[in-house]
Amino acid sequence: MKYVLRKTGLLLLTLWAAVTLNFFLPRMMPGSPTDAALARLAQNGPVSPATRAAIEAQLGVPTGNIWDQYMQYLQNVLTLDFGVSYTFFPQSVAQLVLGALPWTIVMVGLVTIIAFIIGTLLGVLAAWRRGTFLDTLPTLTGTFTSAFPYFWTALLLLFFAGYVLRWFPTSGAYSPRAAPELSLAFVGDAAYHAVLPALTILITSLGGWILGMRNTMINTLGEDYVTFAEANGLRSRTVALRYAARNAILPNLTGFGLALGGVVGGSLLVERVFSYPGVGYLLYNAVTNQDFPLMQALFLMITVSVLLANFIVDILYGFLDPRTRR
Repeated sequence: MKYVLRKTGLLLLTLWAAVTLNFFLPRMMPGSPTDAALARLAQNGPVSPATRAAIEAQLGVPTGNIWDQYMQYLQNVLTLDFGVSYTFFPQSVAQLVLGALPWTIVMVGLVTIIAFIIGTLLGVLAAWRRGTFLDTLPTLTGTFTSAFPYFWTALLLLFFAGYVLRWFPTSGAYSPRAAPELSLAFVGDAAYHAVLPALTILITSLGGWILGMRNTMINTLGEDYVTFAEANGLRSRTVALRYAARNAILPNLTGFGLALGGVVGGSLLVERVFSYPGVGYLLYNAVTNQDFPLMQALFLMITVSVLLANFIVDILYGFLDPRTRR
């Protein structure tokens, strides 16, 4: 119980620090949304102070000293009221986030789970058959693919599978003529558009799960209880899965929990390359246009999800391995 209370207190303290940092970071950026709007208007002649004041009022730019803005911001966070987006005015921040979040969770979330399962199983196989072809192939392939950054893999797939071979769409989450609805035709169309972004994430992340599980399991295979199980004549599959893999998977589970926490942040570079309307693409537009309300909401959502995922992993680790409670 003390362990849970200690972790809960640390979570609350970290959340407050994250919320405060989330308030100050956008305000430390040079310029403002008003300056961007005035720069476009200034092409037609000088802009009067009255026009500037009108633009600030229309965008809902915060007024008052920094302390008043901070207190108002805390109140808005508690009520989940993040105001109106400067970039997509007059849409509210909540509408934009709720519209982008399902695309990211379905695409990035499913790919993360699939990559974890496949990578972990291949890592177990490579460690159990170390020194053979079943070890060399996934290890070398995983090392090679994980060396490529997300955007480079995305550009390669976009060029060859999208423009040259024309196998898959090059942008968007569904066809321009399709309307979002819960129908088999729309789901199939959305899945077809998600193939290239999903492949990008799968290819670049699979190697990390394979190598991490393989290295941990090789160390576990040297433990006495594994040798004892083999000496007692247990089947190889039983020793590999129930004895070695069960203990070796703990570090991978930690990484998986953190990866799931980061799912809501999307994959900014991948979504930007494919113009996929997820949270990452929305974040790119918010940063580019200095959209303070939208940036703060997205940063806060990503930070809170990662912290909660870390908290859950810590609690689970405390029950799976009692030594961590000391």
